[in-house]
Amino acid sequence: MGVASWIVRVTVMLSVFVRSCQGRRDEMLYCSACKAVVDELNYSISQVDQKRTINVGGFRLNPDGSIKDKKVPFARSEAHLSELLDGVCSSMSDYALHVDPETQIKRYMRFAPRTTGDFPDLVNFQFDGPEASNALTFACETVVEELEDDIIALFNQEAEHAHLELCSRISDYCKDGRPSPEEL
Repeated sequence: MGVASWIVRVTVMLSVFVRSCQGRRDEMLYCSACKAVVDELNYSISQVDQKRTINVGGFRLNPDGSIKDKKVPFARSEAHLSELLDGVCSSMSDYALHVDPETQIKRYMRFAPRTTGDFPDLVNFQFDGPEASNALTFACETVVEELEDDIIALFNQEAEHAHLELCSRISDYCKDGRPSPEEL
């Protein structure tokens, strides 16, 4: 057996092994995680004083001795968005599997209230213990890792329908491409 033939066989075996190890991603889980990331970021951004700004730029001296910098809104700055992304997946324990009573469509939704008096109807939620929460957290971390640059670019420019843009068009995590009613 020649070296070239051996390399081809090893390459084929490795590619089969890698594909079988990767497995299939649970579309509902990753779609839900992507939408949860968008929801959590939108909420966190909305909690920041919109008048707050941050200086960005090279802070280099111009030939005339002045410094060129630029003020941008802090809430959508790259620094703030990166900070939010670092902790966004910790909120996945506030989500549980929800089954729509009419369509029987399953997806993870937030059940924990953000404000007092904002309690959702928990009847259609399924609380499957820490395994489900861990799976959603892992999916969230994967989404953030794979899409970090896209997420920052999207939220930096305050895109309309961020769920649809990030989770369907950019990532293809949500195959149907239709936003849910609360996303519109």
